[in-house]
Amino acid sequence: MDVSRSLARQSLVVAVVAATIDTVVLALCGVFAVAPWQATAVAVGVAAADLALAAPPRTAGIVAVGQVALRLLEALLLHRHGFAARFADVGFLVAGYRAGAWMTGPTSVSTVLTLCSGFAGAHLLVGSTTSHDWRLLLATTVSVGVVPWLVGRYTAARGAYIAELEQQAQLRKQEQQAALERAVADERAAIARDLHDVISHHVSAIGIHAGAARIALADSGNGPATKSLTAVETSSRAAMVDLRRQLDLLHGRDDDGRRQPGLADIDGLIEHVRSAGMTVEVTVRGSAVPLPDSLNITLYRIVQEMLTNALRHGDGENAWLDVEYRPNLIMIETTNPIMAGTAIDNASMPRGIGGIRRRAELFGGELRCGPQSNRTRWHSAVSVPIGGS
Repeated sequence: MDVSRSLARQSLVVAVVAATIDTVVLALCGVFAVAPWQATAVAVGVAAADLALAAPPRTAGIVAVGQVALRLLEALLLHRHGFAARFADVGFLVAGYRAGAWMTGPTSVSTVLTLCSGFAGAHLLVGSTTSHDWRLLLATTVSVGVVPWLVGRYTAARGAYIAELEQQAQLRKQEQQAALERAVADERAAIARDLHDVISHHVSAIGIHAGAARIALADSGNGPATKSLTAVETSSRAAMVDLRRQLDLLHGRDDDGRRQPGLADIDGLIEHVRSAGMTVEVTVRGSAVPLPDSLNITLYRIVQEMLTNALRHGDGENAWLDVEYRPNLIMIETTNPIMAGTAIDNASMPRGIGGIRRRAELFGGELRCGPQSNRTRWHSAVSVPIGGS
């Protein structure tokens, strides 16, 4: 829309300039002093014909014929009152360009021939010096009538060629994008197949064997072993649920319509950790706010990794989880006792810490972690701005 308006303004400027120059040249020849009414009428006609150059492209032929008629009328006025031919050719030049740029086929050719005939006829009518030499008349006619027409045709052809190249480039870009999307989809499908073949079968086998062992030990009175096997069985089932969900995402579908987990689902995560034998005290402060799906999933995974680290690298008995909703920030903190005799340094930090940091930084957040001052507890704190990118 902006380009169309700019072109319309430019064509109007060209028309106004042509009308101004053509009428000024007519006024300077002195005919207004001899025949003011006739000269005024011709000047108005010339100005109208030039202003019509700003009309839509479909009027190019009519405007060109109007230019010829006004040129002949101007020549007749000058000849009747004995004035030498003093024509301004701006309107003629623009009309010839429009005929070449906006018209095609026989209509375009007949229009340029009409322009050439009108130009030559006007000079012959007033008996100008140009008309006394046919070679000069021919050269002038070609320069005023044919050359602008050729320039218009060249410009139109070049514009069409560039437009075609741009369209081809756009099509190639779309094809490349489609090919890339197909390649990504194929790769995701391959990864999903590999995950299913390599991992899911083993995780399922772990759950099955843990369940069988739990049933076999049910009557033996070995409570701790039964409890551990129950935790293994529950963990394997949860892992299979998450794995199936991720496989569905890799395949680009969510057939069962279930959403991804978020902070609202951490209760189930807490219960899962408690079933493994660790007591978790949860504190939630502030009012929960709607979160983007990607951020909500990330925060859930951060909590999951924090509790997993507490279970693996702490004493496995106690942990404290604190979730705080602030106006523009979410704070997640975990604290757990450090297992006695464990040396804490940068080299021995849990590997999950790096994953938590990367997840937080993805949304403009940060991670602070390390042993507390008494070095008996490990503290992790993640702060993520709401709306971060």
